[in-house]
Amino acid sequence: MTGTVSRRSVLAAAAAGTAAGITRWEPASATPGSGGAGLIAVTGVSVIDAVGGARRDQNVLVRGGRVLAAGHLRRTPVPDGARVVDGRGGFLIPGLADMHTHATEIDPTDPEMYVVNGVTTTRQMSSSETVRGWRKEIEAGTRLGPRWTVGSAIVDGSPSLWEGLGAPYVAVADAPQARAAVRRQRQAGAEFIKTYTRLSRAAFHAIATESRRLGIPFLGHVPDLVPVTEASDAGLGSIEHLFEFWYDTSHDERRLRREIARTHIDGGDYAGWFTTLHPLEYAAARSYDQHKAGRVFERLARNGTPVTPTLVMHRTADVPQDIAHDDPRFKYVSADTLAYWQWATQNIYLKGRTPRESKERRELIGLRTRLAGALAEAGVPLMTGTDLGTAYLMPGFSLHDELEQLVLAGLSPAQALGAATLEPARHLGHRDAGAVARGNVADLVLLDADPLLDIRNTTRINSVFVRGQLIDPPARARMLAEIEAAAGNRPATGVLPMGAGCACHGGTRRA
Repeated sequence: MTGTVSRRSVLAAAAAGTAAGITRWEPASATPGSGGAGLIAVTGVSVIDAVGGARRDQNVLVRGGRVLAAGHLRRTPVPDGARVVDGRGGFLIPGLADMHTHATEIDPTDPEMYVVNGVTTTRQMSSSETVRGWRKEIEAGTRLGPRWTVGSAIVDGSPSLWEGLGAPYVAVADAPQARAAVRRQRQAGAEFIKTYTRLSRAAFHAIATESRRLGIPFLGHVPDLVPVTEASDAGLGSIEHLFEFWYDTSHDERRLRREIARTHIDGGDYAGWFTTLHPLEYAAARSYDQHKAGRVFERLARNGTPVTPTLVMHRTADVPQDIAHDDPRFKYVSADTLAYWQWATQNIYLKGRTPRESKERRELIGLRTRLAGALAEAGVPLMTGTDLGTAYLMPGFSLHDELEQLVLAGLSPAQALGAATLEPARHLGHRDAGAVARGNVADLVLLDADPLLDIRNTTRINSVFVRGQLIDPPARARMLAEIEAAAGNRPATGVLPMGAGCACHGGTRRA
């Protein structure tokens, strides 16, 4: 594959794809009647959320994008004329959240892919004009999609791992440049500042100080040169991924940090960072000190610093050879997306990998999974996130995979659901979300099976409410068919767009 693609051509292709395959949403109207006009009632359903636990035989009334009432069916009558959704035998949960996304911009159907999978809240971890455009359409009611929080361009050290890779980034060499970057990104409309891997300690703390002064959250990667506890104490809004925890929890921390400080990574060499630091990360993981870890986790819990483990990303990065390339869900992505995934796997994750490293990384993914469970057990808030943009991850679908990984890590299904609903709502300051309660936004998912018995039942989706708009089974089937057709009808361009990949773990290149 050769050639380049401009940002304009990528956006034009996205618009064309939408016009070709995805219809504008036309909400079904409620049956007119006294007291029930515009009202939808889910009747006799079991409600599950992280606030009230599980409640059986509930009626939930939705109107005007809000939950009008929710309670036992004997105390919550259904007004005449309401549209009734029979919830008997079903389970109603709050809409799910993916708190670590990088919309790929290769395919134009991310918003629809999210909501058809019950994901009604997303956090874009890097600046994106495309996502801002989607958000305008969603807020105008002309397109169905999640509530989207959009961050700044990546703020990295100098040299930056993102040099020449196409994603929006700012390289800062010192504290004054870091403070200036915060001011510029806030002025540009960022809702939070995204910190990255190669920031110096001085630059990181300058970001913290300036962000607090301006009242804008800062969150993201814990830089290589900053301890996790130090970042938490400085007010980092959330910790993304599990890379840096091993050093804080190692009995050999001092030596390992000296080695990190001596390690040089060229600008734009993300694959080099990934492979060069692997021996140090592996040594840190193998020298894990449980008592030291307990003190670290206690500090994070006390500070209320949430962690987004992104275990599905770590699986792709650590054991890409285990990814099934015949996943039937891949029919919902285009040939260009599949080509990017194949390129990224060979040129980022497997580049220069030896059999020894592959063996060590297989051990590491098991250790990371146990680490996520230990964080939860210690009371550290966890949030679900996928790192969409990483190879073989899909909007919406992969959030359910992350829920399954969290349960494998030791969380109960109820805890995993809380990490996907209530914790994200708290983090984003959405007091009207994360639970099925009167007055809350009507972002809801009706399931055909109990997720508390098996977390994989979150994939047994019957219907989805997005701001009160009901996507019933026929509408959901139609949307999935349209997404599949749009992906299949998009001709392969033979080009991998620069910067279209994950802004955490490598952008695209010419292949």
